[in-house]
Amino acid sequence: MKIIVKSLLASALLAATYSANALEISGAGATFPQPVYEKWAYEFNKAGMGKVNYQGVGSGAGIKQINAKTVDFGASDMPLTDEELAKGGLIQFPTVMGGVVPVVNIAGLKSNEMKLNGTLLADIYMGKIIKWNDPAIAKLNPGVKLPDAQIAVVRRADASGTTFIFSNYLSKANPEWAEKYKFGTTVNWPVGTGGKGNPGVAGFVTQLPNSIGYVEYAYAKQNPKLDVVDLVNKAGKVVKPSIDGFKAAAAGADWSKTFYQVLTDQPGDASWPITNATYILVHKTADKPEKTADVFKFFQWAYKDGDKSAESLDYIPMPEPVKAAIYKEWGTVKSASGQAVWK
Repeated sequence: MKIIVKSLLASALLAATYSANALEISGAGATFPQPVYEKWAYEFNKAGMGKVNYQGVGSGAGIKQINAKTVDFGASDMPLTDEELAKGGLIQFPTVMGGVVPVVNIAGLKSNEMKLNGTLLADIYMGKIIKWNDPAIAKLNPGVKLPDAQIAVVRRADASGTTFIFSNYLSKANPEWAEKYKFGTTVNWPVGTGGKGNPGVAGFVTQLPNSIGYVEYAYAKQNPKLDVVDLVNKAGKVVKPSIDGFKAAAAGADWSKTFYQVLTDQPGDASWPITNATYILVHKTADKPEKTADVFKFFQWAYKDGDKSAESLDYIPMPEPVKAAIYKEWGTVKSASGQAVWK
C-alpha cells in the first residue's frame, strides 16, 4: 500500500512539475505557413513540450498584433526592411520557404495542363484579358481546349503576405502592373472577388466556374478541386510548382547580411518564379522575456525536429547555416532590465 501511495505521489509531483514547466504561447499572422505551424504545434504539444496557439489572420493583421503586443509572436510573409525593424523595435527570422501558385477552376482542364507567364497573369489581374480563349493565352497553350468564358478573378480581401509575394512577382514581370499597382500586402485591385486568407481564396476558386486565384502550394495540393497552372520562369522555361523548383529559386538568397530576402522571379532554369520565405516577428526588448524565450524554444524545436513535417507539406526547411544565424540573432533580444532572453 505504501508503495502504491508513493507511486501516486511521485506521479502527481511529475504532473505538477510538467504543468509548471510547460509553455503556452500565442501567435498570429500569415496564412501561407499556417499548415506547417499547426502541424508543428500539434507535434510539439504531443511531445509534452507545451501549447502553441496560432491564428492565421493574414500577415497585415499579424504585424499589427505584434506591434500592439497582443500576441507573443507575429507572422508575416512580407519581410520588413532593416529600417522598418529598427523603427518598430522588432527582429524577424525566417522559418520555412515555399511557393505561391496560380490555381484555376475550368471544366475539362487538369492540373499542369495550362501555362501562363508573368505578363499574361498581370494582364488577367488588371482586367485587360477577360476571356480564357484570348489569343495571347491560346498562343501559349496550343492544343489546349480553352473555353469562350469570362475569367472570374479571385484575390485576397485582407492585408496579406501572399499578396505581397504575388504582386511583387507581377511587378517584376509586367512594367504596366509595376507602374499602376506596385506591390504590397494590399493592392488597389482593379478587378476581382476578394477572399479572406488562403482558405478564402481557395474556397472562392472552388465555387466559381472559370475562376483563377493564387494560394500557397499546400492549399492547392490539399484541395483536389483546384487545378494548378504552370508558369514560364525568368529563364524562359516552363516549370511546375514543386519543392525542387522552390529550392532552385531559394538557392540565390544571401542570408549572411540580412534576413530581408525577396525570392520572386529568380534566375535558373528550374526556379519557380513565385517563391518566398515566411517570417516570425518579436520585440527586440521583451516586456515578457519568459514568453519570448518560450517562442524561441518552440522554433528551436521546429528547426531541430520539424524539418520532415515541413517537407511533407512541400515547404523548404531553412539551411543549417541560416539556423545558426537565427540563433545568433535571438541573442540580441533583451529584457527591459538588459538581460539576454536567449543564451
